[in-house]
Amino acid sequence: MAEEKEKKLGLVELTMLVIGSIIGGGIFNLMTDMAVATSLGGMIIGWIITGIGMAFLVLCFENLNEKRPDLEAGIFSYAKEGFGDYMGFNSAWGYWLSAFLGNVAYATLLFSSIGFFIPIFGNGQNLASVIGASILLWGVHFLITKGVESAAFINKIVTFAKLIPLAIFIVAVILSFKLGLFTQDFWGTVSGKFEFGPVMQQVKASMAVTVWVFIGIEGAVVLSGRAKNRKDVGKATILGLITVLSIYCLITVLSFGVMSRTGLQHLTQPAMAELLEQLVGHWGAILVNIGVIVSVLGAWLSWTMFSAELPYQAAKEGAFPKAFAKENKNGAPINSLIFTNVLVQLFIFTFLISDRAYNFLYTLATSAILIPYALTAFYQLKYSIQEKQGTPKRTWNIIIGLLASIYSVWLIYAGGTTYFLLTMLLFCPGILVYAWVRKEQGKKLFKPYEWVIAIIVIVLFIFAIYQIMTGAIDINNL
Repeated sequence: MAEEKEKKLGLVELTMLVIGSIIGGGIFNLMTDMAVATSLGGMIIGWIITGIGMAFLVLCFENLNEKRPDLEAGIFSYAKEGFGDYMGFNSAWGYWLSAFLGNVAYATLLFSSIGFFIPIFGNGQNLASVIGASILLWGVHFLITKGVESAAFINKIVTFAKLIPLAIFIVAVILSFKLGLFTQDFWGTVSGKFEFGPVMQQVKASMAVTVWVFIGIEGAVVLSGRAKNRKDVGKATILGLITVLSIYCLITVLSFGVMSRTGLQHLTQPAMAELLEQLVGHWGAILVNIGVIVSVLGAWLSWTMFSAELPYQAAKEGAFPKAFAKENKNGAPINSLIFTNVLVQLFIFTFLISDRAYNFLYTLATSAILIPYALTAFYQLKYSIQEKQGTPKRTWNIIIGLLASIYSVWLIYAGGTTYFLLTMLLFCPGILVYAWVRKEQGKKLFKPYEWVIAIIVIVLFIFAIYQIMTGAIDINNL
């Protein structure tokens, strides 16, 4: 009966969780981020690559969900099953860090937008904002303790609401669209024509932006253990990808038809508010700022669920300390939720001192989530290769795994080698937590090949510290 009680998330709820977790606050400044990185031509190529790459990554999630329904922790359990306990732990560790630190970002952005209407909150990093964010944090905490299904229902409503200002913005830019402005300086090159080298540099820069805006695509997979129907997990992930990719492309591409690239580059945050204000008047800025508030509330709710769910599932599988596996009477992962939100609270308090340390750690955590993505793609490739000859769609599944793996490595490269190196500052301390888990289980710390991986992580950690101390890496300018 307990198992039946847990499995209550249908296709709509799962799809809304995917959309709600991906569409946070970044979409409201996406046109400016893209304009800084690339011209219209480079951006279109970047979106095509992103769409294809994310599609293959999503197909990995769908295929593994179908072939391995026993792996209910999704993105974590794929890494563990494919590459051992330590890599499974690293996948869970990296995802969890990214999830809870992302919630700190939402706290700042949310109260910065509220400050548009209530000046006392300022830029979202003063005492009033800290108090407001703290109250909201524990309000969301209380909601989730009532059960994941209740929180998912609220998220569905919020996600529908956040799509309204985005739809109005898209209609406004379509009605104001100017073809001559759209085609002006299409390639952003000195000659005005396509030049492979310069355009590819722009594409790479745009990819560094698209890396971050799709985090959350795995949301339905993370909560697959609570789905009514396992088949809905794959459907929700695909529907979420198609919806979000369409919205991203429309918002960014069409913006080049109502304002020059230079103009887009100099919009203030949230850029969508200033742009819509110029198109329809002051009510446009009001609408978008309300949209930011609603959007961030939804994303905060989704990511609080994810950041509590993954350690809970990992603990059930023996990859996190046993304490994280405790549920309350409503089936909510209570200890995981408490521990995660206490950490979020501590980071919120740091805004009274400085936001620099947080920005640094958040960027690292965002980079860290790319490793769980890559391990999922690698496992899809490994699993498909190991299937028997003659297995239906075996060749196609190998292609899916191969292309998703290539794309995952490209994402890490586009994110920058410096950030990948500094990510080891987060993964190295995880060794201590992993040692705690292994001691609880009475098992040896590492297998021989895992020792090699751990030593590499430690060496990179030491090298990153050295680079920072010598000034080779200036964290103040990252």
